[in-house]
Order: sequence, then structure tokens, then C-alpha cells
Amino acid sequence: MTKNTLPLVLLLLLGGALVGCGSSPAVNYYRLTASDTSIPGGESPSLGVGPIEIPAYLDRDGLVYQQEGNALKVAISEQWAEPLDAGIGRVVALNLAGLLNTQNVSTFPWHPKRSPDYAIKLKLLNLYASDTEATLSAEWLVYRPASGAAVERRISRLQSPLPQGVSGPERLPAIYSALLHQLSEIIAAAIAADASSAEGS
Repeated sequence: MTKNTLPLVLLLLLGGALVGCGSSPAVNYYRLTASDTSIPGGESPSLGVGPIEIPAYLDRDGLVYQQEGNALKVAISEQWAEPLDAGIGRVVALNLAGLLNTQNVSTFPWHPKRSPDYAIKLKLLNLYASDTEATLSAEWLVYRPASGAAVERRISRLQSPLPQGVSGPERLPAIYSALLHQLSEIIAAAIAADASSAEGS
């Protein structure tokens, strides 16, 4: 090796080391999914979904999961593909459209002159998974925007056991999607019961 080529070799080695140090792990992106992807055929009742509130500890890109006690871990390489509150609103709207067989679904805010028959406010209180189970707690309100009358307000707490040997944040989107479908079933039942009562009166 000549004296002229030695500085070039050292420069290339140093550049390679810097590139290696600056590299970061690949990021995987996840979304929540609705349970029923078929297109509903009905037009009523009309539904409005939102606003959706989530706790501050969940308002981040990385997936959050529970460790021991009150400790939480935020995944670096597993992230949501959209803001979590937007994903929840989208999935709940799709679930309710399928469960109530209506295409007439809008998300908050809707046009003030085209208020839906029923509106759903959702405040997420808890959403987390441990090694053994996943938990969703939410306060929700179904009301009629035209009159402001409340149809039903409730706090629902749903849990789902997790299979043994399944771990890691990548499991969370499918588990959370299933819990959101269970919540959507409860909300849909409240709307269907009120609609049936209104028709019979």
C-alpha cells in the first residue's frame, strides 16, 4: 500500500463505521381492522361516530404494552400507521355499519344541517395487554343529535385472554381490533333497541 492510497483507505473505513453507527432498526407499521369488510346495503339508521378521546399515554406513534405492575413499554420499531384515535374511530364506524346494516355513517365533525339519527361519543379509559390478557375500558354515549337526548351512557370493560407463548407488541393490533368489535356490538345493540322502541311507539 502506497502513502498516497493509505489516507483514502482510512477515510473509507471511517465513513463505513459512521454509517453503521447511524443506522436504525426497520420500523413496522400496523393498523386496526374492522371485523366485517362487506358493504352494507341499508341506509338507516344514520350514524355519526366521534369525537374519540384516548389517554395521553396512548397518544404516541409506538405501540404501548404493559410490563410488571404499573410499568409500560413503548415499542420503537412497531408503530401505528395512523393516529390511534383516528384508527379507533374508523374501525368503530366500519363495525357499526356492518352490525346495523347501514351505509349512512359519518365521522365527527359532521355537517350541522345533516345530523345523523344517532351519534356515538367514545372516551377510551384503558387499552393495554399484559402477558396473559388484553383489556379495553371505555366510556361511551349514544345520543340523538337532533334533540340532544341521551339514549344510553355506559362504561364497558372488556378482556380477552392471550394464548400461551404469544408475546411482543406485534400481536396487539389484532387483539385490540377484536376488543373494539366487542365494544361495537354492545353499542350497536343499544342503538338497535332504541330504534326498535321508536318504531313500536
